[in-house]
Amino acid sequence: MSVLGRLGALRTQCLFHLMTSRIGEKLPVMNLNLFPYEDQQEEKAKPTGRYPIPYVKDLPFDIVELMDEIEKQAGFLPNIFKVLSHQPSEFRAFFAYYNAIYNKETGQLSKADKELIIVVTSLAGKCLYNVVVHSALYRVYSKDPVLSDQVCINWRKSDLPAREKAMLEFALAVTQVEEITDDHFTKLQVHGFSREDAWDIATIAAFYAMANRLAHFISIVPNREFYTVGRTSSANNKKNELDAPQA
Repeated sequence: MSVLGRLGALRTQCLFHLMTSRIGEKLPVMNLNLFPYEDQQEEKAKPTGRYPIPYVKDLPFDIVELMDEIEKQAGFLPNIFKVLSHQPSEFRAFFAYYNAIYNKETGQLSKADKELIIVVTSLAGKCLYNVVVHSALYRVYSKDPVLSDQVCINWRKSDLPAREKAMLEFALAVTQVEEITDDHFTKLQVHGFSREDAWDIATIAAFYAMANRLAHFISIVPNREFYTVGRTSSANNKKNELDAPQA
């Protein structure tokens, strides 16, 4: 079974594979037997959070193999992988549930919709890491970096269509623990969302309410590479290739 299969049948279309949209520029591959995922000087200069990153030799092989695969495909390893490896069983559970709700094949939510939900709920949660990471991925999926920047400043005054704004209102109601009433579902139905779509919006919002608090508590620093992802036409042109299923 593949690496992703051993981690709960995770699909290789997960968001982190989009990071290859860095226009092919890749970081040097480090010797995994010496240091975690950076050389010693860089590791000391750029802490990724409040908790130490385990050395690769101390991690379970399936987690090392997955992170090695992600790093090779993306050109760098997102800091969330490094930090969560501090707790291997929680690492597996986190990414297994993420893939269950993000990569499900049912429902009407697009990848751009899901990234939009994550960005706006992460803004509400004041989570720098997830805002930076997922606004980058929203730029890629939407192919509209201007709209992504508008959303990050004030999504209510952005050029988002009414459908997306209704979706975000519902996601924020879940995130902010409002009393959910039939009126919330009625407003979604006006824009073509079913009850099952409401479930999908809510699970993404609820999962990232947790993820935002976790990232905030750990103080995870976004990788610098995320700031430029999806801001060039050549990056967007790679999307179809990156979306293709892989073994």
